[in-house]
Amino acid sequence: MKVVILAGGAGNRLGGDTRVVPKPMVEIGSHPLLWHIMSHYSAFGYADFVIAVGHMGQEIKRYFADFNLAEHDVRIDVRSGQVSVHGEPPDNDWVVDVVDTGRWTETGGRVKRLVSFLEEDTFMLTFGDAVCDVDLARLLAFHRSHGKLATITAVHPPPRFGELRLAGDQVVEFSEKPMDAGWINGGFMVLEPGVLDYIDGDDVPLAPEPMQRLAKDGELVAYRHEGFWQSMDSMRDKVLLEDRWHGPSPPWRTW
Repeated sequence: MKVVILAGGAGNRLGGDTRVVPKPMVEIGSHPLLWHIMSHYSAFGYADFVIAVGHMGQEIKRYFADFNLAEHDVRIDVRSGQVSVHGEPPDNDWVVDVVDTGRWTETGGRVKRLVSFLEEDTFMLTFGDAVCDVDLARLLAFHRSHGKLATITAVHPPPRFGELRLAGDQVVEFSEKPMDAGWINGGFMVLEPGVLDYIDGDDVPLAPEPMQRLAKDGELVAYRHEGFWQSMDSMRDKVLLEDRWHGPSPPWRTW
C-alpha cells in the first residue's frame, strides 16, 4: 500500500529553519521530521512512499538521493572521488517517489497530481509536519470495516493555554490546566481512489471543501485517537518535539 506524504508547504511560521530547508526537513534530533513520520509507517510494514513536494523540493530529493551519506559517517578518497559508508547500511527497505507537484499547488491539488503513482488502490495519506503514535493496523481495519471512501484520524489538538472561568466580569476560577479541546483532523488518513473525484484541480485544498462533500455524501469517517499527536507549526512546537525526542521515551517512536 502506498503512503502519500504532503511535503510541499513553506512553513513560514518556523522562521529561519525553513529559509534553508522545507518544513518537513527541519530536524528533530539529528533527523528530519519527515524521517520520523516515515519511520512510524515503516514500523507497521509500510515502506512504499510517495512524497509530494513543492517549496524547495530539491532538498528532499537530494536527501533521499544521498540517504546513506546523510545517515552515516563516510570515507572519501579525494584523489579517486570514491565514497564509502562506515557501518551497516540502513535496515529499512523504503522505496521513495519524490514528485514535484508544483510550487503553489494546494494540498488537494497535490494529491490529485499523484494519480499515476497510486495504482487505483487504497492508499494512506498524511501531512509532512506532524508525528503521531496511532496504531496503523487498527486504523486500516477500522477503515475497511466501514467501507467508506475516506477515514481520517481524529485527534485532540495539543492545548496551549490555561482556562479562565467567568461569571459576568468576575473571574471565578483561574486554571493552569488547559481547556478541553474538541477533535481535529490529524492526518494519518486512509483513502480510496474515489476521493480523487472530489478534488477539482490544483487550487483546491484537501480541506474543507472536498472533506465537506465527502461528509455530506456519507463517505467520511473518523478514527478517534486518544494517544500522542503533535504538529510542528511554530518554533515552540519544534522545541517541544526536541525536548520529547531527547527524553527517556519519545511518545511517537514506535520503531
